[in-house]
Amino acid sequence: MSQIRVLIAGGGTGGHIIPALAVARELEERHGAEVLFVGTPRGLESRLVPNAGFKLELIKVGQLNRVSLQTQIRTLFDLPLAAVSCFRLLWKFRPGVVLSVGGYASGPAAAAALLNGTPVMALEPNAMPGLANRLIGRHVKAAAVNFPAAGRYLRNAEVTGIPVRPEFFSLPAPPPMPPRLLIFGGSQGARLFNNTMPKIVAELFQAVPGLSVLHQSGPRFLAETEAMYRASGADPLFWSVKPFLDDMASRFAWANIVLARSGASTVAELAAAGKPSLLVPFAAAADDHQKRNAEEMVRAGAAAMLEETDLAEPKKLLEVLTGLLRDPERLAAMSAAARTQAHPDAAQRIAAKLVQLAKRP
Repeated sequence: MSQIRVLIAGGGTGGHIIPALAVARELEERHGAEVLFVGTPRGLESRLVPNAGFKLELIKVGQLNRVSLQTQIRTLFDLPLAAVSCFRLLWKFRPGVVLSVGGYASGPAAAAALLNGTPVMALEPNAMPGLANRLIGRHVKAAAVNFPAAGRYLRNAEVTGIPVRPEFFSLPAPPPMPPRLLIFGGSQGARLFNNTMPKIVAELFQAVPGLSVLHQSGPRFLAETEAMYRASGADPLFWSVKPFLDDMASRFAWANIVLARSGASTVAELAAAGKPSLLVPFAAAADDHQKRNAEEMVRAGAAAMLEETDLAEPKKLLEVLTGLLRDPERLAAMSAAARTQAHPDAAQRIAAKLVQLAKRP
């Protein structure tokens, strides 16, 4: 058996599970640790964790935050059984430490660990911690956060950043002119961007001569987004709509500025790449965490921000994009500011802290 055993609890979205997998790989490869994940069947962990070669135990638990009363009641009934399942996992696996990454499964697993006397560490990628990490925040032994603002809710918090693939830290800078705009809203695209950009793209090309646009629509919306771009009258030599962009690092290297949502992983990748951005937070995100993430980047001078309501008037988006794309000096300053928010050693620091906690008597 491995000397060190770490239970990683939570998931749900890529913003939670992708950094957790990077930490797991670091624990396994550098420290020889044995890692077990606990999640739910409905989260992305049910697919991503086994694909990455790690063991995953599933428990039944749902949402409590920003859901209907019926869903809240169902979740409250599921919680005791989920906690019992987590107690059994702790007894069977006997981890030296539990890492709570937020998401559905992290609450009962962290609660069971705290009651069991197992050290708990929180990993919080967002500026506003999710409900699970907020509930345990004052009882954890340590916390790793991506933004200083999250440290107010978590005991012994340290700004480590969250893991980002190494290739994002060494991207070459694109030529400043003519400018290039990358648009994406996560792996499934953002319908808000799909509907708004075609309304302004022809005028944007007139305002910024030579501009190129690469737009990830999401697979479901490819045909309708392409049709709207064609109907706009914008020269198709200068725009391209793709259902999915697989090599995102090379796309970042191509772009002078990125129009995107402000999920934790996206923001961390923008910082690592030193990429200026115009961020439009997803308004329905739990605890408005995407807005908090965007505000932190704006405060650092790395990004501009518009809210979803601003895009109800497409001219507002046209005005802001035109101003940014016509100002290469501002984009260069934003790029430098973005890099100050990057943390290339995040996975190593988080894994080292977990090992330290696991070795404590």
